[in-house]
Amino acid sequence: MKKVGNHKSFSKIFFSLAFMLTFSLSVFSQDAAVGGDPAKGKALFNSQCAACHKLDAKATGPALRGVADKYETEWLYKWIKNSAELIKSGDALAIKVFEENGKVPMTAFPQLSNADIDDILAYTSEVAPPPPTDPNPSLTPVDPGSGISNNVILGALALVLGMLVVMLFLVNNVLTKIAKANGIEVEPKEKAVPIWVAFARNQFLVLVSAIAFLLVAAYFAYGWFMQIGVDQGYAPVQPIHYSHKIHAGDNGIDCKYCHSAARVSKHSNIPSLNVCMNCHKNINEVAETTATPEYSKAFYDGEIQKLYDAVGWDPATQSYTGKTQPVKWVRIHNLPDHVYFNHAQHVTVAGVECQTCHGPVEEMEIMQQHAPLTMGWCINCHRETNVKVQDNEYYKKIHEELSKKYGVKELTAAQMGGLECGKCHY
Repeated sequence: MKKVGNHKSFSKIFFSLAFMLTFSLSVFSQDAAVGGDPAKGKALFNSQCAACHKLDAKATGPALRGVADKYETEWLYKWIKNSAELIKSGDALAIKVFEENGKVPMTAFPQLSNADIDDILAYTSEVAPPPPTDPNPSLTPVDPGSGISNNVILGALALVLGMLVVMLFLVNNVLTKIAKANGIEVEPKEKAVPIWVAFARNQFLVLVSAIAFLLVAAYFAYGWFMQIGVDQGYAPVQPIHYSHKIHAGDNGIDCKYCHSAARVSKHSNIPSLNVCMNCHKNINEVAETTATPEYSKAFYDGEIQKLYDAVGWDPATQSYTGKTQPVKWVRIHNLPDHVYFNHAQHVTVAGVECQTCHGPVEEMEIMQQHAPLTMGWCINCHRETNVKVQDNEYYKKIHEELSKKYGVKELTAAQMGGLECGKCHY
């Protein structure tokens, strides 16, 4: 009996060790699949994968969170490095994945090593962060009860002033009664002359005041008339919030990528929504770091959804629904009808930077009219700006002739006819 007991104890120990070894091997194999560095994987994901994939939403390709749990690591190595070759070899799983995703070919990444792929898989295996409790903290209403209202302060000051007037009146009456009670005669007040009568009797003062009034009135009237049509600082609210700071500033998108007509046309075009969708087919949300105290992540994501509603794009199915909505953009820069201005002549021929007229657009969250765009402003620019003659045979020839005439090495736009009325008013 003793031997049997020993045999059973040995069996229990053996099976326990076997179980622990098996468990350890399974954990080791799982860690091997996602045993990379998530931080390095995030950088690789953003540079190599983010153009077509998202972690938790379908884009051009499927969502990739937890992909290491769905497929074997060795198969993922082959698929990521050259999916087309794997499909061509007749791999059943590769063909299935290819067909399930609309037969959209995946870019090959032969430059990625197995260690790089392990890092990416480690990043995609991280647990999704919980949603924020306050989706739009920037729009949290301010407690109207905090602070003291200006009306209360003004009312208190008016009350104090009224009390002082009443006190002065009462003190004057009391002093008069005390003087009479003590036999002190109080001299009667002389009849005061109205101030307007005294003013009218002084002819010199009337003349000087009239001249001053006319000069001041003319000054303010001239200033008021001169501001008509000058919309400097005009920043209307657009139907879809568009941040030049994010696009032209943070992301470094060239102005002429969206406003392409400025290079070849008189007018600078308003970009079509198809230009926006070149990027926003795959960018349906902004990064957490993009949010600011004024504009939260939820706000920017909502504006992207407005774009999708306008073009009829369904990010879930990655397809157009055909249901579109017009976007009524509000024009910001607008010259009078009798003014001729050619964007191509300034942008392409003269090489004028967009910021020269439109200001630091790469810093503007909300686009506004930076310059006054008045005739005097344009004339000053023509007087101060030298003509660009490099790689332009026409300007080079006329520049040589006029430079001899004026005796200078460089000519301004004004010296080449930039002040002629017919140039802008034809």
